[in-house]
Amino acid sequence: MPMPTPSGNPDGAPARTPRRAGSALGRGRSAFVRHWSHPCLKWPKRVAAGTTVLLVIPSVTAGVSLRMQYAGDPAPGTHTRERDAVWLGHAWVDGRNGEGRLAELVQRVRGTGIRDVYVHAGPLEHDGSLPASRYPKARWLVDAVRRDLPGVRVQAWLGDVLSTEGQTGMDLGERATRERVVRSARQVLDAGFAGVHFDLEPLHSGDRDYLSLLDAVRTVTRAHRAPLSVAAHQIDPLPSLHSVAGFVAGHPKWWTQSYFGAVARRVDQIAVMSYDTALPLESLYGGYVARQTRLALEATPRDTDLLMGLPAFHTDDIGHHESAETVAAAVRGVRLGLSREDARRERFGVALYVDFAATPGDWAAYQRGWGAPGSD
Repeated sequence: MPMPTPSGNPDGAPARTPRRAGSALGRGRSAFVRHWSHPCLKWPKRVAAGTTVLLVIPSVTAGVSLRMQYAGDPAPGTHTRERDAVWLGHAWVDGRNGEGRLAELVQRVRGTGIRDVYVHAGPLEHDGSLPASRYPKARWLVDAVRRDLPGVRVQAWLGDVLSTEGQTGMDLGERATRERVVRSARQVLDAGFAGVHFDLEPLHSGDRDYLSLLDAVRTVTRAHRAPLSVAAHQIDPLPSLHSVAGFVAGHPKWWTQSYFGAVARRVDQIAVMSYDTALPLESLYGGYVARQTRLALEATPRDTDLLMGLPAFHTDDIGHHESAETVAAAVRGVRLGLSREDARRERFGVALYVDFAATPGDWAAYQRGWGAPGSD
């Protein structure tokens, strides 16, 4: 996911040394972030990657199609199932956020449909290991949330830049690296986290090593009776579009629907990073989210929680137009997609990225659009 604020933001992640170059597929984050605070890498290639959909599909046809996806009214009952989530920055586990900020978070979350908070506890080292010094205040946060927000789970958000598009980063093809990632997952569960949430990017469609990693980690999470969760790339809006993007820009932004399904079958929860689309209008972006929601619903098993990401961040560049990619448009798109594909789906929700960039307006749009249980 994107990192919408400069590194060093008091609510975000501290600066990372340049040895870890990379980008969060489109979240306005610095190219060199020591403790990157979100699931999406910002690469120099993102300009081409983020606009490929507009280059490949004739713009008029694409615009009409997306606008049609945004038309109509959501079905009654397409509101929160109390399975929503929010990504939280690293400041919650390194000591920068204290009781005052906790009280604000509790006020924001209480009474909503949020059941999970993904707290940035990494990043993982390129070899898959995780120094415990990265999250010294984890126990404080876990205990505080358990006390003040009963029923809300604190999951450890673990990520790293992969070496799929550069010379540095984590290589999932190395068995020893995958084994260390598994040990890191066990480590955060032993530290008190209620689950493990992975965001490893850029992750190309069809990566079998990632599937092997998920199989191994799920053995650990099941033993701890904890959820395994992942941040997922968007799904090809057209057949083989990821291949075209890979050829044109060297960065295949999307996953095939079949690969998305293969990932979804291996986890308990999958959250789609449904933003950083380069689309210039709310109606086009909302239509795109509606389409992504339908594709994801088709591919996700009914016993896996599917969450659609909401862009609660405010960078404005060629890959993300904040006037278009709004929480309100995303929520409406989600509801329309849900209405058309599986309006009664229970294991479904939305996930806000990210706490330290979200405005009161973002929170209000989430509550107003996604609503309270049982509202119409």
